[in-house]
Amino acid sequence: MEKKYAVLVVDMLNDFVTGALACERGQAIVPQTAKLLAGCREKNIPVIFCNDAHLKDIDHELKLWGDHAIVGTPGAEVIPELALCDKDYVVPKRRYSGFFHTDLDMLLKELGVNTVIMTGLHAHMCVRHTSADAYQLGYDVVVAKDATDSFTEEDYNIGIKYLKDTYGAEITDVDTLLETL
Repeated sequence: MEKKYAVLVVDMLNDFVTGALACERGQAIVPQTAKLLAGCREKNIPVIFCNDAHLKDIDHELKLWGDHAIVGTPGAEVIPELALCDKDYVVPKRRYSGFFHTDLDMLLKELGVNTVIMTGLHAHMCVRHTSADAYQLGYDVVVAKDATDSFTEEDYNIGIKYLKDTYGAEITDVDTLLETL
C-alpha cells in the first residue's frame, strides 16, 4: 500500500517552548520542525497541529502540571516560528493524546492518511500517547527525531526507544525524511 502521510505537530505552543512549562530543548527543535513543515507543505502533505487547549480549573491534567495552554490565552497559541498556514489543521486536545476525545482520527481518515509523522513535545508523554493511539488505530508511525524532544535527554531517549520498540515507529531525521517523501 502506498504511504499517505500527515505531520502531527504536538504541543509546539508558547507555554511549552517559552512559557509556563518552558522547555529549552523544545526551542532547539524549532528550526528542524519549521524545515519539515515547509517541505511537507510544498509536497501537499497535511500539517496538523495537536494542541493542548485546557479549560481553566476544569481539566484533570492541570492538577498535575498546573495552568498551561489555557484556551484563549497566548500560552495556548502555536509558537510564531511555526505559524499556521491556511492549509494547516488544528486539533485541540485536553489530554496527552491528540486522539483522545478529538476528531483527529476522522480528519486523518477523510484525508486518506495511513502514516503519521510525529514531531513536537514531549517524546515520553504527549508524543508517546498520540503515537500509541495512532498505532492502535492502524496508522504507521514515523518519528522525526530532530523535530521531537523532551524536558531531559533521558526522557527523550526513553520516549524514542519506547516508540520504536512498542509501536515499530520508524525513527529518522528531517533531512532524510524530506528526501524520501
